[in-house]
Amino acid sequence: MTDAPPPSTRPLLLVDDDATFLRVLARALGSRGFEVVTAGNFDEARALTRRHHPRYCVLDLKLGEENGLRLIPELHNLVPDLRVLLLTGYASIATAVEAIKRGAHDYLAKPVDADAVVRALLDGDAEADDTEVPDAPEQPLALRRLEWEHIQRVLTECDGNISETARRLGMHRRTLQRKLSKHPVRERPDREES
Repeated sequence: MTDAPPPSTRPLLLVDDDATFLRVLARALGSRGFEVVTAGNFDEARALTRRHHPRYCVLDLKLGEENGLRLIPELHNLVPDLRVLLLTGYASIATAVEAIKRGAHDYLAKPVDADAVVRALLDGDAEADDTEVPDAPEQPLALRRLEWEHIQRVLTECDGNISETARRLGMHRRTLQRKLSKHPVRERPDREES
């Protein structure tokens, strides 16, 4: 005779527009003790938050044409003690700082595994005020990385509006879209000193 598992004390909303990633991560988090509901867009996320009152949310930064940063305050209005983890394949210091300002508890760059997500969600769970804003790097950033950071900062200020961002940056909209479609510029490993 087996006992029925206790009801989940870890309801989680997973929001991503990549159906495959959503399915795989939902299964992995479910096997780690979360009761997962999934949403592929803003409207589904709002409706599921109202219905399920999740304790945790894993939210993608880019949801089609929408910017996940805009959804964070809305979700907090619905569930004030919601712990939000923002995921993105376009990591930058500007978006990390903005995510924390808007109420995210943590920020991870994709690709990410389920164990890292669980650690980020549960780390400091008892102390919600224990969030840290990422430190600026000690080494000067490469010129291409500085451009990427600046674009991300302006894009965040424009709430993800590509046309407005391009106007403010003084570049053609297609040029900006091309730059954004590339993965962030990676820093080169430290060179050995001569």
